[in-house]
Amino acid sequence: MNFSAVLALLLTLTGLIWVIDKALYGAGRQLVAGKITQPVMVQYARSFFRVLLIVLIIRSFIFEPFRIPSESMMPGLIDGDFIFVNKFAYGLRLPVTNSEVLSIGQPRRGDVIVFRLPRDPSVHYIKRLVGLPGDHVVVRNNQVFINGVPFEQIPDGTYTGRRFEGSDLKLEQIDNREYRIMLARSLPITDFEANVPPGEYFFMGDNRNDSEDSRFGRVGFVPEANLVGRADRIWLNWEFPHWPNLTRVGTKIS
Repeated sequence: MNFSAVLALLLTLTGLIWVIDKALYGAGRQLVAGKITQPVMVQYARSFFRVLLIVLIIRSFIFEPFRIPSESMMPGLIDGDFIFVNKFAYGLRLPVTNSEVLSIGQPRRGDVIVFRLPRDPSVHYIKRLVGLPGDHVVVRNNQVFINGVPFEQIPDGTYTGRRFEGSDLKLEQIDNREYRIMLARSLPITDFEANVPPGEYFFMGDNRNDSEDSRFGRVGFVPEANLVGRADRIWLNWEFPHWPNLTRVGTKIS
């Protein structure tokens, strides 16, 4: 379900009720105890219109909440994390149509980005941006090469907990940015090589052997128009039915 479209529809409906009532009946309303009487439906429409307008503006242009739905971004992001997606990072886009009205910045290698799946825009994925338009990308035995230059990987111990116990952890560096990746054991390694088309991007999950990303046909290269925003911070972690994990609240996403 396109939540932005639902918000826009409700905003339009409540706005029309308010405007039509004011145009047709506003001048003839009587004062009762110093107040202008209005039907209950109009009162609700007026109140909800203001709330919906604020929510739509915040969600469309500033921040959008997103829940991490899988383990593909471990060890940094885990299933049950709730994050804020900065929709102001790369530019302003109109809700529903997603048309860009103001360009502010460009995605950078290493950014963690939420995007709409090219084959099904109703589905949102979160991955790390690895390849920019025009890059030659090679992934070989979990080592990434961009335009022939390998990303530096420094061993960082092993993972403890969950079903990936004992998996190798590494610090990977992209353009002077550093973050942790995990090489899950007992899972197949997927190699890849291709040129990133103009206007599109190549994404990978940090859990390299357990991530459906741009290496696979279901995802593939992601057009610029499908980018939703940059993941900035964790605001809650809750893996129902367990209690919320408050230690992750406020964590900056690197």
